[in-house]
Amino acid sequence: MTQVTTQKSYQNRPKAIGITVRRLTFNPKVIRRHYFANSPVMSHLLTALSSTFPIGEQFFVHSVRNVRDHVTDEKLQAQIAAFIGQEAMHSKAHTEFNDAWRREDYNLDHFQAWLARKDHHVKNLHPKVQLAITCAFEHFTALLGGYILRHPEVLSTLDDDAVKLWVWHAIEEIEHRAVAFDVYQHVYGDDKIRRLIMRSVTTGFASLTFYSATRLFLQDKKKSLPKVGGNALGVYLLAKMFVQLLPEYLAYYKKGFHPSEIDYTQIVTYWKTRLANEYHLDGFVAETQLPS
Repeated sequence: MTQVTTQKSYQNRPKAIGITVRRLTFNPKVIRRHYFANSPVMSHLLTALSSTFPIGEQFFVHSVRNVRDHVTDEKLQAQIAAFIGQEAMHSKAHTEFNDAWRREDYNLDHFQAWLARKDHHVKNLHPKVQLAITCAFEHFTALLGGYILRHPEVLSTLDDDAVKLWVWHAIEEIEHRAVAFDVYQHVYGDDKIRRLIMRSVTTGFASLTFYSATRLFLQDKKKSLPKVGGNALGVYLLAKMFVQLLPEYLAYYKKGFHPSEIDYTQIVTYWKTRLANEYHLDGFVAETQLPS
């Protein structure tokens, strides 16, 4: 009897260009609770987002793996591999961050248990819908990452370890922002469904973030409410962010849209250099030392 071994087409893949998997070394236990501009509103919002990342990014990987065998382009297969690697590192780092913040007056577990139940439900949807959901969320994370990087004056108020976490994550979200989109277009190419799913994700993402951030704020109300100035600043920053990001968000609905049309090259290069020279993060130090 002859044994036939079937090899996956993506196992002999080239190396991805422009998407680098980096491990993050940081200490989440030393990060202040109101780490973002000393604003409880903004800090709780980012912590609420962090609480969703371990489950959320595992889902993003799952949705791409669902259809990976249908991708025939070798370059895209290489990008998928790098995407999976980056998302795995993000899930690990934010799990460490979340674990460091589990206290009696700041409990993320109830919300995360609810999120796990939702995750189980979403994974029963059609693979096309799952991937469209990932495309939508990847657009949001790239927009938010780009916004964070473009406002170094706000980031200057962060602890060093908070800068490492959020800037590293923002850079990598921008690097792989087009992967899920390209996989969706390669396998399905159904822009109507993609846009419809974005509308649903927008409503769900906004309500989910507001709900979880509000719960954290109320758990921390004895320390959060007295910071009137910080909260006012947080509301202002949120309103400003919404107005400035609206055109980039709406671009997702236009004909011929592609995530790479939003150019982050200059600001990403600036932050890669800072993370290498000022924060000495290994992955970025190695990149800056490569010959041009």
